[in-house]
Amino acid sequence: MCSDSNSTIVTVDGPSGAGKGTLSQLLAQRLGYRLLDSGALYRLVALASINKAISVENASALRDCASTLDVEFAPADDGVTVILEGQDVTAAIRQEHVSMRASEVAAVDAVRTALLQRQRDFAVAPGLVADGRDMGTTVFPAAQHKFYLTASAEARAQRRYQQLLGRGESVDLAALVADIQARDQRDQSRATSPLRPAQDAHIVDSTEMSIAQVLEHMIDIIGV
Repeated sequence: MCSDSNSTIVTVDGPSGAGKGTLSQLLAQRLGYRLLDSGALYRLVALASINKAISVENASALRDCASTLDVEFAPADDGVTVILEGQDVTAAIRQEHVSMRASEVAAVDAVRTALLQRQRDFAVAPGLVADGRDMGTTVFPAAQHKFYLTASAEARAQRRYQQLLGRGESVDLAALVADIQARDQRDQSRATSPLRPAQDAHIVDSTEMSIAQVLEHMIDIIGV
C-alpha cells in the first residue's frame, strides 16, 4: 500500500482518555474516510513484546518486533477487529497492563521509526482520519486539518473508570488518575515525538463537552 498525496488527512492527537478513539471513528464514518488507530499499533507491539518476553530496555528486539508485526485490521459491526498472528486481540490490547507497556514502548526511538512508514501508508484517497499522539506533528505534518483533544486528568480517569466497570473489572479511581498522570508525563517528556499540539492544531478541551458536541465542533471546523 502506498500513501496518496491527493488524500485529505485529518489528525486527532491528545492524551489518553480524551476521546480520540471514539471521535476519530465517528469522524471517519461521517466523512467516508479510512481510519488509522496509531495507538493500536503501539499496543500491538506492547502485547507482542509481552508475549515474547521482550524487555522494554531491549530496543533492537522491540524494533524487530515492530518491523515484523503480523497484524490485520478487519472491519466489524462494532468497529474494527484487530488480529495479531492470526488471533483476535481486540480486547487484549485494551487491558490496562498492555496500555501501560504501550506508553513505555512508544518512548523507544527505534519502535517509532519502525512504525512511521507503516502509518503513512494508510493515507489513501478519499481521505484518512489519523488518531494518535504525534499524528499532526510527526507522522502527517502537512495534514489539512489538525485537532488536539484534551481534558482534565480527573475527567479522563472517570471515563476510563466507567468503561472498566462496564466490562465488569475491579478498578480504583485514584489509581487510574495516577496512572494517567504518569502516562502524560512519560508521553510529554520523551525525546522523540513528544506529546504536544501541532502549532496549527485546533485545541479542543472536552472536559465539559459530550462526544456529540465535540464531533459537531470538529465537523464545523473542517467545513463539511
